[in-house]
Amino acid sequence: MRWLINLWKTLNKPAQYLTLGTVSVSAFLMGVIFWGGFNTALEATNTEAFCISCHSMKSNPYKELQETVHWSNHSGVRATCPDCHVPHNWSRKIARKIEASSDVWGWMFNTVNTEEKFVSKRLEMATREWARFERDDSLACKGCHDYKSMKWESMSKLAQKQMKRAAETDQSCVDCHKGIAHKLPDMGTARAPELIAEVGTGPSKFTTGDTYYSSLTKPIFLNQKTDVEAGTLNIATQVKVLATQGSRIQIEINGWRKRMGVGRVIYLDFGVNMLLTQLEIFAAEEEGVITGFEEKEDDMTGLKWQRVTVNVWTEADYMLEHQQPLWDYARTTFRSSCSVCHTQPDEAHFDANTWPGMFQGMIAFVNMDQDTQALVQKYLQQHSSTFVKEKH
Repeated sequence: MRWLINLWKTLNKPAQYLTLGTVSVSAFLMGVIFWGGFNTALEATNTEAFCISCHSMKSNPYKELQETVHWSNHSGVRATCPDCHVPHNWSRKIARKIEASSDVWGWMFNTVNTEEKFVSKRLEMATREWARFERDDSLACKGCHDYKSMKWESMSKLAQKQMKRAAETDQSCVDCHKGIAHKLPDMGTARAPELIAEVGTGPSKFTTGDTYYSSLTKPIFLNQKTDVEAGTLNIATQVKVLATQGSRIQIEINGWRKRMGVGRVIYLDFGVNMLLTQLEIFAAEEEGVITGFEEKEDDMTGLKWQRVTVNVWTEADYMLEHQQPLWDYARTTFRSSCSVCHTQPDEAHFDANTWPGMFQGMIAFVNMDQDTQALVQKYLQQHSSTFVKEKH
């Protein structure tokens, strides 16, 4: 410790033999050496060679990049890993380097060292990158792609319309162009991770006679023991709990069905194609599963509808006490996802039976897992002109 104390005393004393000029020049040179070393190290980690030195990066995203227009195109301009994934702004670049420490951690513990692990983490990694692009307004993209330099006349009429609207607001590129350099995650099998993080998985105990709402699309069963699925309970469907046994609850669903075939599809209301549950044929024919057959004819279609009650079982997880958190999430998702390419219509602009066709034409341009798609469509139907007074 004595040498450390002596060093501190020496540094703490005024210079006895060095002039102010010598001290200043020495400090300047040391600063240059430090900054040069720091910048050299920074740039060394900011190259494509460094990025793909990790096996998982070279064998997965780098290989995918080589199959896209960002690798080979008629202009011969190629984007490298840091061009897109490292911000060009210095302060954001430093922040990104600090964030990248988690990548080093993943490399040390082999988080994505195999193709199977990489695929399983693809959605999580993609979601994180999309959020970063949104936060930075896709500045990495705009380093090469400038709205002001675009040749509008060479675009299709539809592309002109959408791109000019995006240019007016300096819109983030990744809003519409996800998956342009790498494969998109398999959204179809994802169980709405962002949705569940927002609304939770539901209560651990249920009160008999109370109503609850499904926060995911769930299988239904004819009893509390069987593993044979009898159909599907749609997301955001209201049910009444009749009994609880083990990990399952017995539920009652009230709705309407069309009097055609075995009538195994149950809808929210008379004449409204808003799905609550779909039963397998054997379940719909099972005595006691569907009861109550008040009948009414639709004057517009001539179809006869029946008011019915369905009595089935389902797993107790992913059931909420209130429906509003689901609607709040669906509203935010609709307005953020469906407004990036055009101005989306008001929820009450269409009726409940028109919205499914309109919405299905939109989802080809956005990334939503199946549960979120079903939830947003149901939200639009529930808040359509069919159910609100202010019709458009």
